[in-house]
Amino acid sequence: MNAVPEVSPALIAAREAEALVAQCLQDHRNFLLEAGAGAGKTYSLVGALKHLIEHEGPKLRRNHQRIACITYTNAATAVINSRIDGDPLVFVDTIHAFCWSLIRKFQPALRLLVAVMPEWEEKLAEADGIGSRTVEYELGHRRVTADTVTLHHDDVLGLMVSLLPNVKFQALLAQQYPFVLIDEYQDTDVAVMTSMSEHLLGRAAGPVIGLFGDHWQRIYDKTCGHVAHEALTEIGKKANFRSATRIVDVLNRMRPDLPQAAKDEGVVGSAIAFHTNAWQGERRTGAGGGHWKGDLPAEVAHAYLATLIKKLESDGWDLAPQRTKVLMLTHNVLASEQGYDSITKIFSYTDQFIKKEDPLIAFFCDALEPACTAFHHKRFGEMFSLLGGSTPAVSSHGDKIAWFSSMEGLVKIRIDGTIGQVLDYILEHAHPRPPDAVLSALGEAAEWHGEEGEEPPRRVQQIRQLRDVPYKEIIALDRFIDGYTPFATKHSVKGDEFENVLVVLGRGWNKYNFDQFLQWSAEGVPAGKQDAFERNRNLFYVCCSRPITRLALLFTQELSDVSLAMLDNWFDGATEPAPAP
Repeated sequence: MNAVPEVSPALIAAREAEALVAQCLQDHRNFLLEAGAGAGKTYSLVGALKHLIEHEGPKLRRNHQRIACITYTNAATAVINSRIDGDPLVFVDTIHAFCWSLIRKFQPALRLLVAVMPEWEEKLAEADGIGSRTVEYELGHRRVTADTVTLHHDDVLGLMVSLLPNVKFQALLAQQYPFVLIDEYQDTDVAVMTSMSEHLLGRAAGPVIGLFGDHWQRIYDKTCGHVAHEALTEIGKKANFRSATRIVDVLNRMRPDLPQAAKDEGVVGSAIAFHTNAWQGERRTGAGGGHWKGDLPAEVAHAYLATLIKKLESDGWDLAPQRTKVLMLTHNVLASEQGYDSITKIFSYTDQFIKKEDPLIAFFCDALEPACTAFHHKRFGEMFSLLGGSTPAVSSHGDKIAWFSSMEGLVKIRIDGTIGQVLDYILEHAHPRPPDAVLSALGEAAEWHGEEGEEPPRRVQQIRQLRDVPYKEIIALDRFIDGYTPFATKHSVKGDEFENVLVVLGRGWNKYNFDQFLQWSAEGVPAGKQDAFERNRNLFYVCCSRPITRLALLFTQELSDVSLAMLDNWFDGATEPAPAP
């Protein structure tokens, strides 16, 4: 007789939660699905959409109504759309697109509201007021023309908040979208969610609102976190389809209010925490800023990390980038490990170089570096394509020789030259030609001559400082951005999963102090410190919940006896001194 296959504990827990979601939809009740890391939140959301398409679809189509599914990234929008086969009954888009689809019809009200926004005061004064201009939202930044006023992204959310108390607006929303499902609800702008809670959740005529997410994974500022309302049925999805049992056990000890069942109890994995309390040298004092007090000196922290990585490799870890991530707190720490330390010190915000908002960084990482790689592999068509519209036509054999010679020299100078030398080389040889935004920025930096003692504009300073940086830092930065290294910041991996994860926890940022967090976890959170506690807790939880098979923590910050005991409790005794360098 054949044995009946066992059903996964995680699958049993997931089915129970999803049955409750289906019941809420059937009863037209608002609900919140709290799905911890690895629980399959997107699967449940897609299941809810399919349930509505099947059971409510005919009625919605007759009434020319749609289901709204609000997301927070274009990537999430694409995933959800693909899983429902792009069914036109469902409006899947970002919160900004959803809000705009509703508020755009209230032009007179929009004009009145925009006219009193402080952010618009100067622009509208220059344009003699808003008049009868049409309010639009296309470009995402503020602009006034003879006929139109174009909104900033933030304006759209602010206007939504202002219109939600309007009874007519509420009726329009419920009529257009009788069901509103929100993905990653905890990342909703706090003002938007507060207004929705006040004006929609208790509204007898709908819409039905379903929230999907996990407030322990809220790591962005000005977002709502957990939502509580008497008209909201809370459902816990107590499953983990991602991690091995040792890791799930850690998460459950950390979060007993939402215990998770593992997918396969036979997959054990490992979870261990290493500390550096045994180090006898003088730790950093915090002098000079940077909030480094109690941490190891930078060179010692680096040595501990390198030694631990060797140990983990000997224990069977595969440190290839596609198998393992080493999560570090800030780009300042990460950059010194990766080799682009100077670049981080030039820019005020990491998005300028990590998200390539700066035109020079964008040119180097999006065009020049991949074009040099294509040239090296003799993929000349790809090289010209990457260099885009800035590339002059190759119309003769002489052009080909000039291009080949120029690119050959460029590939070489990148290795030993500075950013300034690379730029000068490109300008001198005219192959390739930088985009106009880069040429304009370089021209401004070269031509600026202020009065004696006058500080150059910040942009001019940045370009002049960049010129002296070794170009190999651009190569290192480009490799990091493209994921060719095993390193990442903790914030950048929210939602991701990896076979193995090593988390490096230290100081360096005033918002995070993990020794303090562990103490508060053991002894209770002091009055007025709940926000700081949750900020640390959530980032710690996000890090610990990324791995599939192996988790290791390395604390470079000295830990108190209370913190060590708390850590030892969560890791069930699997805490030990890190191997000394």
